Amino acid sequence: MNLIRYSYPQYRLAAPLLTRSPWGGLEAEIDRLFGGSPNEVGTAESPARLPVEVHEDKTAAYVRAELAGVNRDDINLEILDGALTITATRKIPALPNAVEGEGASTIVLRRTVTLGEEIDTEKVSAAHENGLLTVTLPKREQAQPKKITVAVK
Repeated sequence: MNLIRYSYPQYRLAAPLLTRSPWGGLEAEIDRLFGGSPNEVGTAESPARLPVEVHEDKTAAYVRAELAGVNRDDINLEILDGALTITATRKIPALPNAVEGEGASTIVLRRTVTLGEEIDTEKVSAAHENGLLTVTLPKREQAQPKKITVAVK
């Protein structure tokens, strides 16, 4: 059985000694994602991005976010200028064998979702159950589709 060795093609740039791998963009993205330490993600200075799921039906739009380990009191919802902002603070206790000075840490998660003009912001409701936050954004009456029957003569 013969083994085939693949070598990445090299592209020459303006400077004769510089070469670029076709995987450079992917490598840079992986380095960016995994480059920081876990303690740097979601600090108070730079909140982490909260993953959310958004879907809608005829009567309302729904925003769902997994907030495992977050107390209900540490969740803040705010609607301002046609955008819903969800902010959650997760408190991580210190490990029992932690070195002195390495106490509990706090992670701030934040996400802003732009709302359409058809959302009735006065009737927005939210529920937090078993680590799942569900925000219900009902649509205004005039934005909901209406069925019109056609009479046949």
